[in-house]
Amino acid sequence: MFDDSYLASAQQNATIGRFLSGTRVAYFSMEIALHPKMHTYSGGLGVLAGDTARSAADLELPMVFVTLISRQGYLNQILDDSGWQHSEDDPWPVEEFGCPLRAKVAVPINGRQVWVQPWLHVLRSPIGHDVPVLLLDTDLPENDPRDRDITNQLYGGDSRYRLRQEIVLGIGGLRLLSALGFSDIQVYHLNEGHAALLALDLLRRYPRPADQVAELDLKYDVGRVRDMCIFTTHTPVEAGHDVFDYGLVGELLHDYIELDQLRLLGGQDQLNMTRLALTLSGFVNGVAQRHARTTRAMFPGFRIRALTNGVHSMTWAHPAFANLYNEHYPYWGLEPEALVQADQLPDEKIWQAHATARKDLIKLVAETSGVTLDPDRPIIGYARRMTSYKRPELLFTDLERLRDINRRYPFQIVLAGKAHHRDDEGKRHIQNILGHMKNLAPDIPVAFIPNYEATVASVLVPGVDVWLNTPVPPLEASGTSGMKAALNGVLNLSVMDGWWCEACLEGVTGWAIGEDPGEGPAQASAEDLYQKLEQAVLPMYHEDRAAWIAMMKQAISKIAPVFNTQRMMRRYASEAYMCTRYSEEHESE
Repeated sequence: MFDDSYLASAQQNATIGRFLSGTRVAYFSMEIALHPKMHTYSGGLGVLAGDTARSAADLELPMVFVTLISRQGYLNQILDDSGWQHSEDDPWPVEEFGCPLRAKVAVPINGRQVWVQPWLHVLRSPIGHDVPVLLLDTDLPENDPRDRDITNQLYGGDSRYRLRQEIVLGIGGLRLLSALGFSDIQVYHLNEGHAALLALDLLRRYPRPADQVAELDLKYDVGRVRDMCIFTTHTPVEAGHDVFDYGLVGELLHDYIELDQLRLLGGQDQLNMTRLALTLSGFVNGVAQRHARTTRAMFPGFRIRALTNGVHSMTWAHPAFANLYNEHYPYWGLEPEALVQADQLPDEKIWQAHATARKDLIKLVAETSGVTLDPDRPIIGYARRMTSYKRPELLFTDLERLRDINRRYPFQIVLAGKAHHRDDEGKRHIQNILGHMKNLAPDIPVAFIPNYEATVASVLVPGVDVWLNTPVPPLEASGTSGMKAALNGVLNLSVMDGWWCEACLEGVTGWAIGEDPGEGPAQASAEDLYQKLEQAVLPMYHEDRAAWIAMMKQAISKIAPVFNTQRMMRRYASEAYMCTRYSEEHESE
């Protein structure tokens, strides 16, 4: 359960010295979910980073994490009477979770020196090890008023605001590590392209001798930087890769590096932060096997490996399931592979744990939406960022068909999710869903929980019976919410994309919607979804409870031991952090 178990004491938060010696890996992420009350994350990327930090602490990996402080959070979701989303700031009590460190560095932005100060938050594993997290802050009296808000809002503002944030994260974060005394860092892990300027700042430190540089050639030793940088790319959606006009780059980073040199690294027409990170990283990976193949097609010529994401098991197991696992497998938290034996757990204990999780969700739905769920009907859950490629309305394509299915096999639906500030299509999906909800009442209970965040997820995901996922293939990078569901015995019903291509055993661990599209795109239709609900999922729930529980146990035993951040971080440690990385230019598989 997402709780306070990984918070260190205020006294521990006040010291940095004990981390300076021996810390080998610096992990940079624009967002990170450390605690529900710390609004330093927006969704899956940040939750993954937080789970990564918790597993690093569990496994005693010598790491430091660097992110932005995001004082005003991501967004507080307000839905008006028409169902339209409005966004408000979502501030959090910075002083309760960290302390400012005395070191400060300046980074050049738009001809001004912008000072950056780190706050320290310590993440402590219940096992006893801890890792430091540095939260970068520009809200300082010595800064120009135009620069004090750079680290205020996560993903706020326009492209100018975003580039300023990425300058602070990449360049400022790298320089702060040096200023604080982290002298043993050997590896810089870039979690998405937001921190790619870190690699560029490293590059400026390694000029090549002038007599070795031909005209139109790179003037810097790229191989030296590649040996230090690891890059994890997360999105197969073009809009998810940050690009900036070189005019803006030249304005904000005037004389920082020659633009003709930067074009050789990050693209000729615009600065593509993903391409920059790809070029300057010796180890690059996608977050699922399918995603790695998709990314290779988007960026041909680069060697992109597949290292599938995971979830932090101890954080995302509902207390009822955690207690059950503790009873039978005492070391499951540190070694989730022990859950491979979960198919031997007694049926009645699995169902009792699930009933407890359902009860918690039913209570949450009543409190947050006013909808009363039926404890005897199966609950279909859907919660993710509301945007068009995730097709949040696919389930509602034919309301009469849904009513017809419901007459034979009654069910109910719980949804949640935020749209980005500037994503009007995403906001329209939310508005439409709320309209569908009214249209289907009273036949089918449908609830929408506002302000989806980690605390809500920790109740919603384990409390449903079926976890629905309907993106347009191949646009799902990984999809860790489904992993959280399986950890709690919830069965996935998903298109064949992201992680589900690796985990789906039809009728064993869950169900697929439509056919596997292979390497090309394919849109599973609403009809595929309705057929699977009507012919497989709902009949089993209503008519063969023993078979349903058997599938729950198979989902736990076959998915939870593999799709977790303990396994993921062990792979990073052995395959990326502790091995010689590649510096061959644009090596391809």
